[in-house]
Amino acid sequence: MSLRKLTLFELKDKFTKGEVSAAEIVKAYFQRITVVESKVKAYITPAKKDALLKEADDLDYKLRGWRKIAPLMAMPIAVKDNICTEGVKTTCGSRMLENFVPSYDATVVSRLREQGYFLIGKTNLDEFAMGSSTENSAFGPTRNPWNLACIPGGSSGGSAAAVAADLCAAALGSDTGGSIRQPAACCGVVGLKPTYGRVSRYGLVAFASSLDQIGPITKDVRDAALMLQLIAGHDPLDSTSADVPVPDYQKALKFTMRGMKVGVPLEFFAEGLDPEVELAVRTAIIKMQELKAEIREISLPMTTYAVATYYLIATAEASSNLARYDGVKYGYRAAKEKGLLETYMKTRQEGFGPEVKRRIMLGTYALSAGYYDAYYGKAQSVRTLIKRDFDEAFKDVDMIVTPTMPTPAFKLGEKVQDPLQMYLSDIYTISVNLAGVPAIVLPCGFSSGKLPIGLQIIGRPFEEEKIIRAAYAYEQATDWHKKRPTL
Repeated sequence: MSLRKLTLFELKDKFTKGEVSAAEIVKAYFQRITVVESKVKAYITPAKKDALLKEADDLDYKLRGWRKIAPLMAMPIAVKDNICTEGVKTTCGSRMLENFVPSYDATVVSRLREQGYFLIGKTNLDEFAMGSSTENSAFGPTRNPWNLACIPGGSSGGSAAAVAADLCAAALGSDTGGSIRQPAACCGVVGLKPTYGRVSRYGLVAFASSLDQIGPITKDVRDAALMLQLIAGHDPLDSTSADVPVPDYQKALKFTMRGMKVGVPLEFFAEGLDPEVELAVRTAIIKMQELKAEIREISLPMTTYAVATYYLIATAEASSNLARYDGVKYGYRAAKEKGLLETYMKTRQEGFGPEVKRRIMLGTYALSAGYYDAYYGKAQSVRTLIKRDFDEAFKDVDMIVTPTMPTPAFKLGEKVQDPLQMYLSDIYTISVNLAGVPAIVLPCGFSSGKLPIGLQIIGRPFEEEKIIRAAYAYEQATDWHKKRPTL
């Protein structure tokens, strides 16, 4: 089997046993990138081949006859381009940061570096992670490896497409309202959004600080468990980082769901859900029952208000976070400005794309005098009610199973002119961020158009091991994760 088709765990095992060299791994992936990247366009900044090959050759020389190595040594991993990488451009998919080169690594990148990873490239995303299709990038859209005419999901579309197209062994993404899980579903791979605070946000360029979370996108559940193990944990550099123990996620990998109570929320199977998606998800639920899970119908009544709540809170926080891009301290600066105010206005007018401007205006309005209590304040109150829904549900069940998207991946350009329809693509994922709970997505079927369909499993706060166990048991009982696009 070609090296680039192996899972991260399989490739790691071969390298650890000395069956393959670091140089061979790097060459295999660059060969794939040469052939496929021009079609998929997953990367904004791919690694420099000669530099990475030299790094691989040096590593092979250093390891001669010695195979006790770090877990990710020589593993080619991609990083979403809103996560800081020292000495490597971090653009956020925006002209505003087109030439920004961080002087430090994000904590998650530092942890990968400690484990010996190879940065294979920085992946494309919707500008500042604002989008559901990776069409909002200033550097052009990424395409779905299963159908190049379709979106890969967003905003971590580049990371998901890179994993699905075998352009990396695994990737990091960020998830503010579904931005790991939704592209994972679109591209037929695994995406894990950890509990808020489980993984450090230090070095993640902020979109909405109370919602953002970094997580892995991988080829299977075992790889996701490995990646989460290595990036999770308390970080004093992040004031929102939770100081709680990190369990051994590999021990959660079991072939049964015996004793697990699974909730199926009525509100997630209502009007607007594509019949093919519903069939695939309900079939997956039946499979879970065969794996000895106990299935219970539940209700999450505040789901109706999730989209409105999210797009008030997220845009308000975006307005605040993006105020720092003013053409003075760093990033893009408009030329030929006349005075400070004009510098601000022209820089932001020229540096931000349409979707980012839209969200800044929505958020600024929601925070403005006279409207704060009516919009942002009320949204925060409803957020509390949404979290309370989950708290009540988790008194009776161990996890909740839902669709990930209302439809399979749609065509590029199909919803660009209709922001509301685009926002509704995240209807099944945003509640998870509002409640701060973990969720994992994995493939559970295909549409008649041969596009992947994703199953979402939601867990209690800091109980990632339970959803990993459920996902792994389901995955091993099916073959969906073994299917790969032909490019």
